Amino acid sequence: MIETPRWFTSSYSDNGGACVSVATNLADTLGVVPVRDSKIPGGPVLDFPADAFSVFVESVKADQLGTV
Repeated sequence: MIETPRWFTSSYSDNGGACVSVATNLADTLGVVPVRDSKIPGGPVLDFPADAFSVFVESVKADQLGTV
């Protein structure tokens, strides 16, 4: 059986148009976290290694990424 992504957009998104959707349900079984532009659900998807995505999320939570 092939697992399908269960997409969600963060509740912190402010509907300003710069949001992404992620499918964390594939992290345990496939080892990836797919990410896509929430405005283009049928568009391209980037698959990130689950461990790298986890480090990214923890860095965001700890405010360790700085500003651009």
